[in-house]
Amino acid sequence: MIFRQLLEPQTSSFTYLLACESTRRAILIDPVDTEVPRYLTLLDDLALSLTYTLETHVHADHITGAGRLKAERGSKSIVHRDAGARCADLLVSDGVFLQVGHLEFDIRHTPGHTAGCISIVMSDRVFTGDSLLIGGCGRTDFQEGDAGRLFDSIHQRIFSLPPDTLVYPGHDYHGRTVSTLEEERRSNSRLGGAADRQTFIALMANLHLAAPPHMHAAIPANLACGTL
Repeated sequence: MIFRQLLEPQTSSFTYLLACESTRRAILIDPVDTEVPRYLTLLDDLALSLTYTLETHVHADHITGAGRLKAERGSKSIVHRDAGARCADLLVSDGVFLQVGHLEFDIRHTPGHTAGCISIVMSDRVFTGDSLLIGGCGRTDFQEGDAGRLFDSIHQRIFSLPPDTLVYPGHDYHGRTVSTLEEERRSNSRLGGAADRQTFIALMANLHLAAPPHMHAAIPANLACGTL
């Protein structure tokens, strides 16, 4: 497997490139519009054909690169059916298995940060988007966010994976790149240890966070698959 973790520094957003070494078919998870030239160069350098772009959710802090990549490379865009982006080529639901060459991805619906959030599971790792972050989690105060649903999603759909599963989040604001489920179960400040559902809901209701600065442009653009 070919694997690259790519950081967009303005929003601390991670994009993940995964490709099958034998077929040279590739997928990009959470591509960022401003980083498309970088992705195209990397695809060419590695002699890869981009098959899919896959969104963990409709982002509020950046515009997806799915539309530009489709125009440049003919890739198909994928989002969850509850995300609201009806422009996508494939609308997936919980339990769908996606294949890219010899790579297999299990789509798990993990709502709470948004209604259409997914986590993407492979044999040894999970891409959690903004649902589960290293030491924390995504906010739940807009885009149909629901703290109770997020708590349930993480505990039932993510923490149920093997403890040595690698956790690759959608963001990190402290220079970290990867965790494990064992670490998050034990020490995640919001969800680990003996965290209980009602305390978590109360905590999330009192964060009083400022809105992402590009939210009013990013959400409509992402509901249009980045083509606005």
